[in-house]
Order: sequence, then C-alpha cells, then structure tokens
Amino acid sequence: MKFCKTCLFKEVNPIPISFNNDGICTGCLYSKKKDSVDWSQREKLFLELVKNYKNKHEYDCIIPVSGGKDSYFAAHLAKKYDLKAVLVTYHSKRYLSEGEFNLGNMKKIFGFDHIIHSPSDEVLKKMHRIGLKKMGDNNMHNHMGITTYPNKIAVKLKTPLILWGDQGFTEQGGMHSINDFVEYTAKYRYEHDQHGYDWPDFLNLKEDKLTKEDLETYIYPEEKELREVGVRGIYLSNYFFYDGNFNYKIAKENYGWKERLKPFDRTFRTFSNVDDMHENGIHDYLKFIKFGFGRGTDHANYEVRLNNITKEEGIKLVLKYDHIKPSDLSGWCDYVEMTEDEFYYYADKFRDKRVWSKKNGFWIKKDVDGKTRPYHKVKS
Repeated sequence: MKFCKTCLFKEVNPIPISFNNDGICTGCLYSKKKDSVDWSQREKLFLELVKNYKNKHEYDCIIPVSGGKDSYFAAHLAKKYDLKAVLVTYHSKRYLSEGEFNLGNMKKIFGFDHIIHSPSDEVLKKMHRIGLKKMGDNNMHNHMGITTYPNKIAVKLKTPLILWGDQGFTEQGGMHSINDFVEYTAKYRYEHDQHGYDWPDFLNLKEDKLTKEDLETYIYPEEKELREVGVRGIYLSNYFFYDGNFNYKIAKENYGWKERLKPFDRTFRTFSNVDDMHENGIHDYLKFIKFGFGRGTDHANYEVRLNNITKEEGIKLVLKYDHIKPSDLSGWCDYVEMTEDEFYYYADKFRDKRVWSKKNGFWIKKDVDGKTRPYHKVKS
C-alpha cells in the first residue's frame, strides 16, 4: 500500500489521486499551488462573472446550502457583494439539533428566500436501506439530493447561476489544475458525486420498492432544459482561498453559527458535517469499512496540508479516530429496521481487497504509520 510522503492519504481512495516520482500525491501538489495564486485577482474575476447575471432574473443566483459553515460562507459572499440569492436545501430529516438551528437561522440572518425540500420518511428509509445494500453508502440519497435538487430549482425559477462551494475532488485530490476554473457538470455529478449510481438504481428491487414518482427529487433535468435556462454551476474555491477553518470563523464570529456541542466519535473537528447526524457517524464508518480510513484521516489531512499540525501529529489523530464504532449505528439500525448483524453483513461485502485481508478471524490492514493491525472480527 502506497502512502503519500507529505500527507496522510493512500493510493486506494474514493477520491482519484496519483503520485509523482517523489511519492507526493496530487492533492498535496494542488494544495501547494494555492499559495502562489493571486487571490485578489481571482476575486475580481468572480465579480466580473457575477455582473453577467446580476439584475437579469428574479434572483441573481442559487446557493445550495445545508446550513453548515461552508453554506454560511457562500451566503456571506452573496451578501457582501449585494447578490439577490435564493437558498436551496435538500433536507435529509436526520439533522443534528445544532445543524437544524443553523439551517433555520439562515433566512433570518441573511434575508434571502429559502427553499427547503425533503422526500417522505418512507422514501428516505427505503433509500437508506437500498444505499447500504446496493452501494455500500447509506447516505447515497444525500449525495443525489444535494447535487440534483438545486439544478431542478434553477430550471424551475429560470435562474442560471449556481454558486457551489469547493470542488472537492480537486481540493482534496488534485483532480484538476487550479487554473482550469472547472465548473459543475452532469458528468461530474454522475461519475464522482454519485459514484456512477443514479435514481434508476433504486427501482425494481424485490424489497423496498420505489417508483419513479417516489424518486422525482433525484431526477436530473434534461440537457435541453438546462441549456434553455443557461444553467451554470461555478465553484467558489476557484475564486477564493477555500479553508474550512476560515469559513467556520466567518460563520461563528459574524452570524452566531453553532458547532457540535458534544464531540464526535470519529473526528476531532466539531464544526464539520454538523447538518446530517450520520455523516460523521455511520456514513463515515462505512468509508472506513470499505477503504480503511475515515474522517479522522480527512480532517487531520486538512490540517497537515495547511501546516497547522505536523504529519506525525496527524498520524496520532488517524489512529485515535478512524476505527471507532459510531454511537449512531444502533439508532440508524432502529430507524431503518435493521439489526447490527445485518448492517455488517452488507457492509463487509464492500471491503476493498487491496486494503483489507483476513487473519486469525479478523479483518486486518496496513495503517499510515506502516504497521498492520487487526480491526473487526470477521462475521460468519
């Protein structure tokens, strides 16, 4: 297993990365290039871009929001540059109390119209179960809803400009050059955000039957509809130095944004993924089961690349958090009417054989410190 020489990422990763001849990953190479960008010039480019949309439609732009720190940062920019925005939320109905407060507070604080939509509880429960069984991802419905619903609203309201946050696979894995100014596409949505799955994959199952009508929220607009409106999704990370720590500071100090009061089980950061109660919990636990790492690695990696902590300090955080069984697992099982044994039965099917092997009745893997350790017992 190859690990990056400067950060905590390894070659087997849901985010596409590669390594140069010095053993440094593309995510680190991208991160270093951010320091040489003239961000004041990028801000001017952003202002020139939004001029083309300002006062041309009922709304100047759409901002997809969950109520998290990055949502507040995007709304903060819209307010700063006097854009008439409409906030659009796909609601999972599994919010933490702090996340619910932050989401509900956005309309009052920013004064923007806010559209909040969620499917029925029965549809969501079925999608949780199908996501685990078929895709190894209980929150696949979230990825689909977040990336699809704002585009549906853009077509409906005839508002072409959508302000997305960071281009995640580039910020974390260096998928594109920082000078590419890559924009949102249906291809990226399908192949990367949704890992090659889409709403038809939730149809025609023996159990948890869903119809096309049930899944309307997740059906992406036709290309013709998008072109008629001129829908265009840009990433703010192309125009502003994107740093979750900075976004958190903006949200907390200016708008009273609330972080998680109780520490998370699987990460040291209390201000990331506060909206969905399962994102840092069972959803991330599935990532660990599949790929052998989780939020502990992701969040420590941010800090290592920003030079806020050393790689050695990051490794300690990885070993402390990545393997922890989340406390929301039992609650999720109750919610979807599944036993924990059933959960592991389906989850174990998605273990990457390049990461995991069996020894003495345990699943074992090589860790970022070079040592091989046993973790879960192999279920019969």
